[in-house]
Amino acid sequence: MAHILLVEDDDRLSQLVSEFLREQGFSVNRLPSGENLLTTIRSQSPDIIVLDVMLPGDNGFTLCRNIRPYYEGPLLFMTARNDDFDQVLGLEIGADDYVIKPVEPRVLLARIQALLRRSRTQANSNSSHRLEFGDLRIDRSTRGVVLKGKNIQLTSHEFDMLWKLAENASTLVERSTLYTELIGREYDGLDRSADVRISRLRKKLHDNPQHPYRIKTIWGKGFFFVADAWDE
Repeated sequence: MAHILLVEDDDRLSQLVSEFLREQGFSVNRLPSGENLLTTIRSQSPDIIVLDVMLPGDNGFTLCRNIRPYYEGPLLFMTARNDDFDQVLGLEIGADDYVIKPVEPRVLLARIQALLRRSRTQANSNSSHRLEFGDLRIDRSTRGVVLKGKNIQLTSHEFDMLWKLAENASTLVERSTLYTELIGREYDGLDRSADVRISRLRKKLHDNPQHPYRIKTIWGKGFFFVADAWDE
């Protein structure tokens, strides 16, 4: 039974969502704000966090930043503000996905199940594969990344994106493939989730954001990991 931590200040909505998820076989704990979020995470170790953006006190974005050093599991934002800025910002600070309120229960369920499947696949992977490109070392068994002797801290979904690109080095990885295999849904032509994660990877891996030479964008198609661009 997967444990969901739901952080939502609208008591009626929180109760309805909790009841629906419990009917689907989940264990659900509710919080009305982020005041005790970190303490709850440490004591209960949730399998997934569903976090409202607009909360009393610290909002969802601030809370996400604060908990990411202590929580590596999947985090799903719920937001009533349907614009690119909120969606991109949420992904940039460490969310795995988002849904727009009012959310249809089956859509929320599908997003939660997709994130949990990916998380379990990662946890159950016993692969000890290691990839090396010049000064870059990627270890799948420890999910560690080292560049020029320094550890690079990546979120779970950033590591998955990097591994997918690196194991297909010098080969185009289509955007639709990344959405289907890593994000858990079909690419609709508008979703920017993959681009946001690539942008964060470039920043952490010291790629040139204006003229990337390590992870290139092939416009209209996908992304290209350059195998010989990691020696300096």
